[in-house]
Amino acid sequence: MLQGIRVVELATYVAGPGACGLLADWGAEVIKIEAPGGDPFRGFYASVGRDDVENRVFENDNRGKRSIVLNLAQSDDAEVLRRLLATADVFVTNTRPQSLERLGISWEQIRAIKPDLIFANFTGYGPVGEDADKPGFDITAFWARSGLCSLGTVKGGDPAQLRTGIGDHMSAMGLAAGIMAALFHRERTGEGQKIETSLLRMGVYAGSSEHAVQLQMGKLASTKSRPEAINPLNNFFRTADGQWFVAVPRQGSSDWPRFARAIGRPELIEDPRFDSIRQRRTNGAEVVAILDAGFGAMTWDEARAALTRENLVFSPVLSVGQATKDPQVLAAGCYVDVPDDAGETMRLPATPIDFGAALPPRRRAPALDADGAAIRADLGLASVAGAA
Repeated sequence: MLQGIRVVELATYVAGPGACGLLADWGAEVIKIEAPGGDPFRGFYASVGRDDVENRVFENDNRGKRSIVLNLAQSDDAEVLRRLLATADVFVTNTRPQSLERLGISWEQIRAIKPDLIFANFTGYGPVGEDADKPGFDITAFWARSGLCSLGTVKGGDPAQLRTGIGDHMSAMGLAAGIMAALFHRERTGEGQKIETSLLRMGVYAGSSEHAVQLQMGKLASTKSRPEAINPLNNFFRTADGQWFVAVPRQGSSDWPRFARAIGRPELIEDPRFDSIRQRRTNGAEVVAILDAGFGAMTWDEARAALTRENLVFSPVLSVGQATKDPQVLAAGCYVDVPDDAGETMRLPATPIDFGAALPPRRRAPALDADGAAIRADLGLASVAGAA
């Protein structure tokens, strides 16, 4: 899809490299600029006290790229980057604006020599405001500051952690979408674009339905415990063999009879305590207790059959380990096998979009500076020493 598009990535950790990883999977040539020590995410396992040689967390966002090490504090290497950008279609960075200016690669400086460049700047908190230069990870800017953490916390409970890269990967999809729109605009007009976004803005957008309620009503209901749920049918339940599942009722009242029949209690359909949405909310704890008892007397296979028979919307709550083996996850193409030079494959999460056109073969993430000499030669700089 993106054959012939060159992307230069000056970014670390997850969100920026993740967006470039999507573009690489879609056929773009992505050149990853790394400091002499490499992207810190190469050391992901070392940072948690492990000495694993294999690093699928890094592979996930960096497969299919090329790597060159540049010490941008050295004028020769800064010139390599400037020359490389002159050949690029897209530049993705999470570098602070002052540093870009000092290196001579700010948007204004690059636009003067490369007016059709797509310049994508990704930050924690946005380009202006008192926290514009504050460093941010997804758990701080995307999860905590945006309100998402509070939405996922039951009233009175402890805030929930955000697991590795979840906000970053949601943000990577948004950043990649913006880049694609800018490339489409350039195709029609020949004009480059500067794209600005942040973990904070992506987090607010992820929770935008709840933000819309807050903006309209001036308040927002807290996240309730299961017995206190605003709609007791919109809930989690556990079967006799310990399998949790979530059920989601459709709009209106049509699903209450289905739930009643699913647990073998059709007499509850006309029970005045539960015969309207208002009544079920008023008696919500009792509804949850009844459904807990009904589903708790079934095995998961029995509950799944009953829910399916009644055409209810539901899903099992799977661990990540279970998900990696789930037949539907596999059928949906959620993983891809990426070969190395010897033909050995490594299974990794797939990018979440399929196209009608075939995508290029995938390749493993590059070793640090694996392509440095070749890239310098391409630029006519073979005689310039690299920053080893």
